[in-house]
This record gives sequence, C-alpha cells and structure tokens, in this order.
Amino acid sequence: MPRLLAFDTSTEHLSVAVRHGERLFMHSGAGGAQASSTLIPLILQLLAQAGLELAALDAIAFGRGPGSFTGLRTACSVAQGLAFGAGVPLLPVDTLLAVAEEARHAFGARQVVAVLDARMDQLYAARYDFDGGGGLGGADGEPLLLAPEALEVPAGWSLAGNAFAAYGPRLAPAAARHEVLPTATAMLRLAPALLAAGRTVDAAHAWPLYVRDKVAQTTDERAAIKAAALAVPPVAN
Repeated sequence: MPRLLAFDTSTEHLSVAVRHGERLFMHSGAGGAQASSTLIPLILQLLAQAGLELAALDAIAFGRGPGSFTGLRTACSVAQGLAFGAGVPLLPVDTLLAVAEEARHAFGARQVVAVLDARMDQLYAARYDFDGGGGLGGADGEPLLLAPEALEVPAGWSLAGNAFAAYGPRLAPAAARHEVLPTATAMLRLAPALLAAGRTVDAAHAWPLYVRDKVAQTTDERAAIKAAALAVPPVAN
C-alpha cells in the first residue's frame, strides 16, 4: 500500500491525513484564514506520528479545487513546496470528486451530484457515477458553476456537499441529500486508482482548478500564499 499524505483547504474546514501501510493518521478542524499558518505544522505532526519522512512518501495528494480561492492557493503552494524539497510527485484531486467519494463511503451513494458552495449565490457542481467509473467516479463532464435553481439532479441520484444550509429548498428538493465535505481521507481512498491512472504531476505543474475566473488576488490572499511558501521546512539530506 502506498505511503501517502493528503490534505484539503478548499472550504472552511481543514483536513489532513497520512497513510503508512495499514495505519491512518488524520486531523480535521477549522480552516479558512487559519489554514496557511496551521497546515504545515499539522502535516509535520502527522508525519512524525506515522514515523515517516517527507522524502519517504510515494505521493502527496491535495485538493486542487474548485473551492475557496485562498484555500486552493494555500494547498497548491504548500504541496509544491513540499514536493520540490522532497522530490515527491503530487497527486491533484478534484474536490468535487472527494465530496462524491465521501458520500459513497459514508452513505453508500453510487450516483452522486457533488456540490460545493461557491458563494455569490452560485454552486460548483459535477456528477459522478461509481457504478461505471472504474473506481474514479466516472465524471460526467467538467465541474460547472451555476445558480442553485439551475442544478439538475437525475432521478435516483443523490445530492452531496456543503451547500444545503445556504440554499435549502432552492436545490433539487426531491433528491436525497448528504451533508459532506471533501476530506483528506476520501482523497486517500481515491489515491490508488488515481495513481494507477497516471494522474501524478511534477510540482511545477500542480495548479488550482478555479472554475470561476478571477483576475486579481486580494492583499490577504497574496499574504496567505507568501506565508505558506515561506513556512515550508527544508528537507534534511
């Protein structure tokens, strides 16, 4: 079984996990603005608990988006810094796929429309069919950005994600609903199939998946990215 680190900062929830053989070490808690300062210490803490050095990992999985712009940039910058220093390949994971996998694992949902709150009265959404996807969910097209009322959920499919509190009955009221987030443990479950499919990338090619275009970064976002990059520790030879 591969030795893996996974983390997601795409929502207000921070999720980190390390797998070493059959052992799993994980942390979940508040993310958002805190993620840039807490992510690296948590990663190092879990690696120490697992008895692993960064360079011993087979891959580093991270949530590439869609999601919070600041959160995605934090995840990418930390992943790139760790990978450059340790010479470890990166495994970008779509956050909506992680949402669908969490619904599959926790609730047995096999056909899932995954949604994440995109703010500004919009959703990120994508369909995943685990009965026909070879273990990867069988994505039905690229992630979409749309209004809650525009979301279509096929008959018999489940709706999963974090948008129910914000949009309530505006979201396909007839569909079964599962309140879940993209978690690092979901990414670890997805990782073997993604690795087998050759989805790893070099650190230089690990980029966020935004879906919604944005030209400029805010001052806070630039500061968060800089802080995350400066916090990456050197790798001992």
